[in-house]
Amino acid sequence: MTKDLLLAHDLGTSGNKATLFDQSGRLVRSVTVSYEHGTRYYNGSWAEQNPHDWWHAVCQSTQMLLEGIEKERIAVVSLSGQMMGATPLDSEGRVLFASMIYCDQRGEEQTQTFAKRFDPERFYRITGHRLASVYALSKILWLRETHPEIYAEMTCSCAAKDYINFRLTGVLATDASDASGMNAYDLEKACWSEEILSAANLSETIFPKVAASASILGEVTPEAAEATGLAPGTPVAVGGGDGCCAGVGVGSVSPGHAYNYLGSSSWIGVTTDKPLLDPGMRTMTWAHCVPGLFHPTGSVQTAGSSYAWLKNTFCEEERAESEKTGRDVYELINEKIATAPVGSGNVFFLPYMLGERSPRWNPNARGAFIGMNLETSRGHMLRSVLEGITMNLGLIVRIMREQIPLKDMRVIGGGAKGAIWRQIMADVYDCPIHKLNVLEEATSMGAAVIGGVAVGMFDDFSAIERFIRVDDIIEPNAEHVAIYQRLLPVFDQCYHALVPVYDELARLPQGRS
Repeated sequence: MTKDLLLAHDLGTSGNKATLFDQSGRLVRSVTVSYEHGTRYYNGSWAEQNPHDWWHAVCQSTQMLLEGIEKERIAVVSLSGQMMGATPLDSEGRVLFASMIYCDQRGEEQTQTFAKRFDPERFYRITGHRLASVYALSKILWLRETHPEIYAEMTCSCAAKDYINFRLTGVLATDASDASGMNAYDLEKACWSEEILSAANLSETIFPKVAASASILGEVTPEAAEATGLAPGTPVAVGGGDGCCAGVGVGSVSPGHAYNYLGSSSWIGVTTDKPLLDPGMRTMTWAHCVPGLFHPTGSVQTAGSSYAWLKNTFCEEERAESEKTGRDVYELINEKIATAPVGSGNVFFLPYMLGERSPRWNPNARGAFIGMNLETSRGHMLRSVLEGITMNLGLIVRIMREQIPLKDMRVIGGGAKGAIWRQIMADVYDCPIHKLNVLEEATSMGAAVIGGVAVGMFDDFSAIERFIRVDDIIEPNAEHVAIYQRLLPVFDQCYHALVPVYDELARLPQGRS
């Protein structure tokens, strides 16, 4: 039987998306399964998931995806997964503790302690990332200090997709993209940093070995085959972190195209042939899934999740109409947003609902509405949320433009469906926004191409061009651009004015909902 199908998994924040593509680039089928227990958020800046939920979602989604399809047609399984997390395993690969995911910042005290004995600027030059508590290194140091009995049993910490790959094949490894999100990887030397590990008093074995994204890790074991419905012996590629797989999925596989992913979190990404090191250390650079290339980005911690918070907190009217009519609730919210003026009547929303990464790098930052008066409408506030998320991304665009040109922006992710948000992006970034034909599957599509390269179905990563096309272009509106250019510095000032307040809030006892 011809092995003509690529199976990709994208382990996201809220669930796993399993997707089938054929070798022509056609999307055959896509299934999403939510994690049984979701994400546990607590203590203000802690966020964790149960890795067994990932595995159950992968098994269930694979079974659903393969209904009516011969499993022998699967040429390769390839994974993309949420980055920067820490999943502690023992010598048998058993999970010892909840996975502290990308937005978890419980290791802030350990980060500050480490920063006193390792120059933060040198750290940034080595890793391409700030020394920050969102990364796996800080989470491991927290675990060692607060749970020594668990740390004593721990032999390795891995990323989300690495754990699932281990469950599929019995082989534990990572790739350069996920390795570069652990805050202990030397970007230019392409290996774990002896200097950082020595300063942290950690062995290199605390992290998995590093293999090429587009290489074969192993084969589906009989046990995994029974659980997933895959054929035993199906090849499994090493895969990559979701941000870098998204870079492949939008066609950013050589220096050039910038893109914006709009999901629970959001990031601006571009591909370069050398790390992009910002003097202010505001952006970060990953190793690309394409060998020898790099993937500079800047991200907003809570983008789509701020939008979801808005829906759940302020949009009872739209939720009720959605239930009654069957219309998408976000379409209804966007219609309300479209009635509000550009700039939201000078109401600003600061989208720091779970601290913030670039360009703030402040775990104490919190969300806020600023500028309301008695004429402020609900429409103003709704629109200000999308504008606040986008203006924070706009600051990242400005930082990147200090070193590289960004002439247009490809956009993917569920948030890209709304034309109103894409127009806000075009106006804030002052560049055309290109919506691709595949939005929510773009990340898994990147993983599929990686798998196709790994098994020799594709010669190289340029095969992504058979998968994608630009379906819509929104040009910036000159009048709107001028408004946002006036507002962006004020938005930035709002954050800086509140930094002392954020610090005071962090010192208060944590409230309980």
